[in-house]
Amino acid sequence: MGSTDPLNWSSVVLDAAPDHARQALRRSMLDLAGVAVAGARTELSQIVRDHAALQFGGTGARLMLDGRRVSAAGAAFAGGMTIDAMDAHDGLKPVKGHIGCGVFPAALAFAQAESLDLTSVFDLTLLGYELGARAGLALHSTAPDYHTSGAWVAVAIAGMGARALGLTAEQTAHALGIAEYHGPRSQMMRCIDHPTMVKDGSGWGAMAGVTAAYLARAGFTGAPALTVTTAQVADIWEDLGTRWYVSEQYFKPQPVCRWAQPAITAALALQAAHGLEASDIARVDVTTFHEAVRLATAHPTSTEAAQYSLPFPVAAALVSGQVGPEQIDGPGLLDDRAQALAGRVHLHEAEAFNAAFPARRFAQVEITVQNGRQFRTDPMEAPGDPEAPLTDGELLDKFEAYADPLGAARKRAIKAALWHGEGTLRQVVEALCMPIEC
Repeated sequence: MGSTDPLNWSSVVLDAAPDHARQALRRSMLDLAGVAVAGARTELSQIVRDHAALQFGGTGARLMLDGRRVSAAGAAFAGGMTIDAMDAHDGLKPVKGHIGCGVFPAALAFAQAESLDLTSVFDLTLLGYELGARAGLALHSTAPDYHTSGAWVAVAIAGMGARALGLTAEQTAHALGIAEYHGPRSQMMRCIDHPTMVKDGSGWGAMAGVTAAYLARAGFTGAPALTVTTAQVADIWEDLGTRWYVSEQYFKPQPVCRWAQPAITAALALQAAHGLEASDIARVDVTTFHEAVRLATAHPTSTEAAQYSLPFPVAAALVSGQVGPEQIDGPGLLDDRAQALAGRVHLHEAEAFNAAFPARRFAQVEITVQNGRQFRTDPMEAPGDPEAPLTDGELLDKFEAYADPLGAARKRAIKAALWHGEGTLRQVVEALCMPIEC
């Protein structure tokens, strides 16, 4: 039996993982929790949580940062979309997408619905990262279009559900097939070109994956999951349990598309090196890779458009010295200085940077000031990649900032559980699912 057989997935548990994978998992889970708090304050999250409460009847799980009881599928759906509402969560470069924002809320939903414990949340989330990475690689290698994360996260979450629900090998095969067939094969670049609340499909994939597992348990059958079982992708799955993709995630310093972050990094570096004032900048030229050039919305009118923009966050960074949730949501969108400067940001594509993508994401920035002087950076990458990771201190500071609306006691409880592995599932659910003022 090959490692694609669900019976061999038992090797992907926290006890069997090396130390670097365990610590990486804790880093990701805490980061996701902080991003969820920031995401819960968006209009997108309020809409999906209200929708889940109305349309996903049940009492198996509680909505993150809301408290209302819904089905496990509804909790995973709303949780995934709430995290994705603030584009600051971790990602994996080879799949050009995000695993954690779907699998983490699904793990919480399964654990509540099936009366599991906190260790199970860690195990399910770890399994989700490892299945998700491989399902994403398999889909990208076999499909001609570039699909959102939800397309392959659905398959990973069905695999998580197989463990949570104790499915047989035959039921698991059906769950994977249902999830692959019904997962959202949404086209990522359409959302890049026309930013709206559909975003990366993560919440929809979470819903599809959870639903697939429960359907399979009830006897519903699915077509074979080709991204898991075919010989064409066998090599992708062979290292399951020996290579730990959870350790290869990148973390974002800013809550915008990762493709824009090299340009933000370069612009801030140039400003700091030469003491440039935003009011003195006449023009900003950004040379980067094709996908980043597609982030062309200069004057966003919604937080979704701001997150899938390159000119606006670059301008906001130069005006404010940083890009946080407050720059891309609410009053920050209306900052006249950032909006005006964004109109003077010009995007250019470089073949050398295209060739390096997605393994490396480069940007080079040139700033022209009012007197005609020009300042240019070398090609730069954003911090937070696994090759240049954010420190534990930087991630903890990010969590503290993003989760600030929770208050000190709830933040301590989340850190104790997710960073240190202490406490109970009930304590985590109370800290992460009680309402916050939005």
